[in-house]
Amino acid sequence: SRALRRQGKDTTCLCIAGDGTTADIAFGCVSAAAERGERILYICYDNEAYMNTGGQRSSATPLGASTKTTPTGKKEVSKNIDFMLLHTPLAYQATASVGNIKDFKRKLAKAASKDGPCFLHVLTPCPSGWKFPTDQTIQMAKLAVKCGVWLQFEREDGKITINQKPTDFQLIDEYLSKQKRFNRINDEIRARIAAEVKSRYVTLERLAELDCV
Repeated sequence: SRALRRQGKDTTCLCIAGDGTTADIAFGCVSAAAERGERILYICYDNEAYMNTGGQRSSATPLGASTKTTPTGKKEVSKNIDFMLLHTPLAYQATASVGNIKDFKRKLAKAASKDGPCFLHVLTPCPSGWKFPTDQTIQMAKLAVKCGVWLQFEREDGKITINQKPTDFQLIDEYLSKQKRFNRINDEIRARIAAEVKSRYVTLERLAELDCV
């Protein structure tokens, strides 16, 4: 972005990366680029682990999920990178899902039109890592939104808009049972997962009521 500016080219640079590098390895770079106001459209495709290198745990991996490095299930809740980035001066920020391509395309177009740093966080279920049949990928993405595990919102001009509200938190059990990566969780972990999902949504609702974020 800086090199293009020096050449007199006012161009937005596209960056596409997974959840591991976004939330862990390169988070400092992401937040610094936002702080400097770089002309970057950053897209994080989130499959909740380091899937490209074998399915190891990342900080975006959810509580209870089994990975190569957490074979008995992750002990911590996932890092809430979306809420963390609310403290940065992004020109546009949004979450999206492969389960709703129309919404994703709308947000992508909006981000591309902005004169400043933008961040899109996209849920991309991984059949091999999450251990579910490949033909259920889109259904899994939609179920994540319905049960509230994945929140759909956007931040623009200091205002948060919730694009799709969870329809039923009771669907969390169905969502977990459809993925073999959660086979080792017990009732206590299920309750912790549900509590975290509800807590994040309540916080998002409160933020959406504010005039400026």
